Amino acid sequence: MKKTKKEIRIVPIENGTVIDHILGGQSLSVLRILKINARTEAVVSLVINAQSEKKGKKDIAMIEDRVLFPDELNKIALVASDATINIIKDSVVVKKYPVELPKSIKGLIKCSNPNCITNVEREPIESEFVMIQKNSIRFQCQFCDKIINEDNIVNAMFELE
Repeated sequence: MKKTKKEIRIVPIENGTVIDHILGGQSLSVLRILKINARTEAVVSLVINAQSEKKGKKDIAMIEDRVLFPDELNKIALVASDATINIIKDSVVVKKYPVELPKSIKGLIKCSNPNCITNVEREPIESEFVMIQKNSIRFQCQFCDKIINEDNIVNAMFELE
């Protein structure tokens, strides 16, 4: 008796957002940015480490009935700079565009320099970083010149919460 291979397929969403071309293994960071966790009411589908011709591996996140805000897109670009956003309406892609890495970031990430003026409690100054390198993401603090790279940008984002 020959065994047949069962396939499990993800059901396409009717309305919402699909984030494609996330670097393999980074989709959980994207969900964290969007404040989506196990207690969410939203229908969320993830594909992690799928084969990609261009990147080797990629992740895909599908979020039913959710359209992303510009500040969410800026945060996603910091951890998934090659991601593509697909807006789905009535099961059809109505808009498709790449995320854009912002040239500057204000208030999204915390400076890792404990002596930076943005980390002194008596000074209510919002952090501000400017992109100094795009291909391997690097931003520089406008107040203390501390450099933050793509390896530690996710943690710096969540230190502000």
